[in-house]
Amino acid sequence: MQKKKLLSMALTVVTTTAMLVTGCGASSQSAQGETQDTAQTTAEAPKTETETETPASTSESTGEKVHITYAQWGNETETAATQAVADKFNQSQDEIEVEVIKIDHDTYVTKLNAMATAGELPDTAIMSEAGVLKFAENGLLADISSMYGEGDSKPLDSITFKYQGTPVAYSAANEVLNLWYNIDLLEEICSKQGLNVADFTPPASADSAWDWDTFVKIAQTLTVDINGNNALSPDFDPANVDVYGCTVNTLPWQLEVWAKSNGGGYYSADGKECTINDDATVEALQKIADLSDVYHCAPPVTSAANALESSLGSKKVVMATDGTWNVGTFLGPSADFRYGVGVLPYMKEKVTICTGGPNVVFATTKHPEEAMTWLKWYYQEENSWSLIEAGTWMPILDKWYTDDEFTNKWIDNPNYPDHDMYKSAVVDYARENSQSTAWYYINATDEFNATLDSAFSAVWSGDQTMKEAIDEYYDELNDIFSTNN
Repeated sequence: MQKKKLLSMALTVVTTTAMLVTGCGASSQSAQGETQDTAQTTAEAPKTETETETPASTSESTGEKVHITYAQWGNETETAATQAVADKFNQSQDEIEVEVIKIDHDTYVTKLNAMATAGELPDTAIMSEAGVLKFAENGLLADISSMYGEGDSKPLDSITFKYQGTPVAYSAANEVLNLWYNIDLLEEICSKQGLNVADFTPPASADSAWDWDTFVKIAQTLTVDINGNNALSPDFDPANVDVYGCTVNTLPWQLEVWAKSNGGGYYSADGKECTINDDATVEALQKIADLSDVYHCAPPVTSAANALESSLGSKKVVMATDGTWNVGTFLGPSADFRYGVGVLPYMKEKVTICTGGPNVVFATTKHPEEAMTWLKWYYQEENSWSLIEAGTWMPILDKWYTDDEFTNKWIDNPNYPDHDMYKSAVVDYARENSQSTAWYYINATDEFNATLDSAFSAVWSGDQTMKEAIDEYYDELNDIFSTNN
């Protein structure tokens, strides 16, 4: 009874962290445009050696398959699509049978709570990024460090959720932040001002990334008022801007990248301290506010400005920061302009951050090895190829970032921008310059970021400096951190 009570309490704690993965780019969302469950609808996967692999199980053969359950929050169509992929796994070997459990999106954690109380948690499940470590802290997630062995292509370390250094989940897809731009608008502005387009095109390589001051100056040059004056001109009218040079996504989880770039961070690298009030962090975040308030090269911050659909899509912003999922959710299928992608500008360090919703093995499963065998098979990119091909997801296994054969299968695709541009600005950048978003190693990031969003609102409105806002909220932010870590 005591164990069931502990499980119930642990799940209740994370009720508010439930569903951050259901839509990309939204103001309260994390990153992944579609849940894992929609990944298998039209998968026309490239032929690779992984298709012929038979998953191995360490359980003793009894003549009957071990039954493994996988919970997800999809609708009927998504659940059927997921079960179809599970059936492919079931037919590929004789030891494990996977059953997909449908749980309604809005009641997902409530249902898991009830299942925990009844001692009936599934073997495996999809989860939100922000909820993973709370489950791990309460002993609900299995150590999955044995899922990949010597010689296996492994998930990138940056998308590995770790509790006290132990892997407890891998993201089902990878996403990184980049600088995206409207090629048509860039060429139009440069033509009108007599500028060389090449000098104002965001670099696609970390080696040639713009430093912050260069980025700001370029953004000012590309910002023009209704009279055709750019933001560097003494005649510029900031009250009547026609086209802005840039915008930076101000979702708190995304703003962490600038703190890291400036040598700071929301938390210390070892996850033991809350460093949101560190001078380097405050300075970096103030620089984001200054784009609008001081340099007038970015629009005033609103929630609508967070999405590429409303920034680049307005055709009134030349460059905007956001995640790679936009290739599949907006830029590739919907944008009526040519677009390009570059690396982020940098303050001190050339860095991007990554994210992606995970699948987990619950510690209560009676069949951890079989559960890991299933998820390892499920993680294969061939099983989510439709989303990768569309550009909504990026692969997780390192071979797709290091082996040209696999990389080319991934990015030789009309849905994507220029091959060499994408390879350098996204594939190489993700491999060499990506760091984990905080929820990979910090608890309660959802509550922390929601409070941080409240602090930032006074800065975006011009009522406070970033230092004043963070000083005002620091005790609350530090309390959230220290209580949960």
